[in-house]
Amino acid sequence: MGAHEIRMRLGGVSRQRAYQITSRADFPKPIADLRQGKVWLTDDVEAWMKVHRRDLDDSED
Repeated sequence: MGAHEIRMRLGGVSRQRAYQITSRADFPKPIADLRQGKVWLTDDVEAWMKVHRRDLDDSED
């Protein structure tokens, strides 16, 4: 999952806000740093969101 997908899953947050979130010490580490940007495992990001962004669970129903 790239930064754009993370932004969308977090409710369309700004690029700056996504950078702040993905830079947190408790956010999963990226599995690759490609020319286009960093890439995270979808399962890792979704697990993090379940703990830290519970408000998103309601909007996905």
